[in-house]
Amino acid sequence: MTISSHHNQKLKEIRKLRMRRRARERAGRFVAEGEDLLAAADAAGWVARERYCAAGSGLPGVEIEPTLLASASGLGSGTRALGVYEERWARQAVGPLCLCLYGVHDPGNVGASLRSAHAFGASCVALGPGSADPFGPKAVRASMGAVFAVPVARVEDLDGLPGTTIALVPGPGPGAGTALRDVWAGACGDVTLIVGGEREGLPDRLITQADLIAHIPIQSHSLNAAMAATVALYEATRMARA
Repeated sequence: MTISSHHNQKLKEIRKLRMRRRARERAGRFVAEGEDLLAAADAAGWVARERYCAAGSGLPGVEIEPTLLASASGLGSGTRALGVYEERWARQAVGPLCLCLYGVHDPGNVGASLRSAHAFGASCVALGPGSADPFGPKAVRASMGAVFAVPVARVEDLDGLPGTTIALVPGPGPGAGTALRDVWAGACGDVTLIVGGEREGLPDRLITQADLIAHIPIQSHSLNAAMAATVALYEATRMARA
């Protein structure tokens, strides 16, 4: 049977899950949109609780009239498939390489950081207070499927992070502070890289509590949080191999 009414209850639920973080938290579910994301979920072994497709597309799932599917999706008229999944939170952050995002408000940066964590083989992404919902639509899209592949944990402070904690602080120039490669020798065993928010960076108390502090040498005064995470993960994996 094809869903053909704008007032269909399932469509209303999809809209709520897409648009409201509180609705996702209450239901423990989120929406992934687009064939590529659903393929990534399949590859990672995630089974959709509900799967929908545009009528006549030939894709698996409950058929929805294309215009109605477009209205329920953030992708608009290009949407051919979406799925509803259970959120998965790791019980704790784990090593050997963990990325912690602390106060990263932008969901696009959270999603892109997940993508980089997956690319560089991080074992976990930990989200501290004030960080965007990794299961929100913008974060899920920006992750390019990494949200299905990388364990995600919640942490309240540094005590919940594995191994040596390294606070990453951007520097104003190439010679400012100690580069990550230079502090790496002081890290033993598991390592957690901590990246702060786009505007505020890491709180002073958190920097003080960290085991080590590393500067990312840059020419300007700030660096996009996802870019900082990517640079740090690259350096960490390069040095680990060395």
